[in-house]
Amino acid sequence: MAVTGRDRPPVLALRAPGIGDLLTAVPALRALRRGFPGDRLVLAAPAGLTGIVELIGGIDATVAADGPTGLHWSGPPPRLAVNLHGSGPQSIDALQATRPGELLTHRHPDRPGVCGPPWRSEVHEVRRWCDLVVGAGLQADPDDLDLARPATAPPVTDAVLVHPGAAHPSRRWPPGRFAELARALHAEGHRVVVTGGPAERELTAEVTARAGLPRSADLAPRCTLELLTALVAAARLVVCGDTGPAHLATAYRTPSVLLFGPTPPQRWGPERDGPHTVLWAGTTGDPHGDRPDPGLLQIGTGRVLRAARARLAGR
Repeated sequence: MAVTGRDRPPVLALRAPGIGDLLTAVPALRALRRGFPGDRLVLAAPAGLTGIVELIGGIDATVAADGPTGLHWSGPPPRLAVNLHGSGPQSIDALQATRPGELLTHRHPDRPGVCGPPWRSEVHEVRRWCDLVVGAGLQADPDDLDLARPATAPPVTDAVLVHPGAAHPSRRWPPGRFAELARALHAEGHRVVVTGGPAERELTAEVTARAGLPRSADLAPRCTLELLTALVAAARLVVCGDTGPAHLATAYRTPSVLLFGPTPPQRWGPERDGPHTVLWAGTTGDPHGDRPDPGLLQIGTGRVLRAARARLAGR
C-alpha cells in the first residue's frame, strides 16, 4: 500500500473518543506513517487532544471530530480513509461521506457492502488497530506506544499522582478510598498531588481535603491536558482507574497502580512490560454505568496501598 507524493490526496484516519482511546491507536497511526511516507496523514480527533497528537509525531494535520458524527470533511476525497474509531456504522458512514478512494475498516452487519475483517470484542484495543492495518499490508508494533516529552514544565516532579476521576461513574473508585490512600502515602513522607479535569474540581477538592493535604496539592484548577501529560511523565507513581492518565503512564513508562472494574485489563490495561501493577477483581460490567462497578468496589484500600508501596520501593 505504500505510495509517495505530498501533493496527492491525503490519508485520513478517524479516532474521535478520549485521550486513552487515542493512545491505544498510536502504533497503528505510526504504521500508517511508515506505510505512506510521502503522503499527508490527517487525523480526525477531538480538538482538545491536539497537544497529545503533536507528541505522537508523524501526523501532518488534524481535523476536529467530537465523535464520528462530528466529522465534517471539507478537503479533497482522501486516497485512503482508515476507521480507527469503533465498530458502529456511524464511523463507517462518516468516512464514506468523505468519498475516499479506499476505506479500511472492520465490517458491520448493518453495512453489508463494506468489506473488512470482523470485529472481535475480546481483542486488546492496541492490537485491534494494529491487526487492522497489518491486514492491509502495513507493519505495526503494538509496543510502539512511547510519546515525546511535553514542552510544558510540570509544577512538581517525582510526586505520587492520584487521579480519582474517570469518564463514567462505573470506573471511579470511591473518593473516600482515594483520600485514605493519599493520606497514608503523605504520612509516609511522599509528596502527593491530586489531578483531574475541569469537570472534576469538586471531586479533587474533596479528595484533597479528606486526605489532609494542603490545598496546593489539588492541581485540578490548573490541570490542562498538556500539564497533566507533563505531570504523569515526571511522576514517581500514578494511581488511577481505567482512564487517560493510565495510558499516559504506559506511554511514559511511569510506575503505576491501576484499578480496573467494569472493563477487563486484557482489553484496556497496559499490555507492554513495564512498572505497572493492575488490580482487578475479575468481574466485568457496564463501562458506562452511573455508579461504581461492584467489582471495582471489591478492591480495598489496603490492597492498593500495598501495591503503591511496592512500586515506590521499586519492586
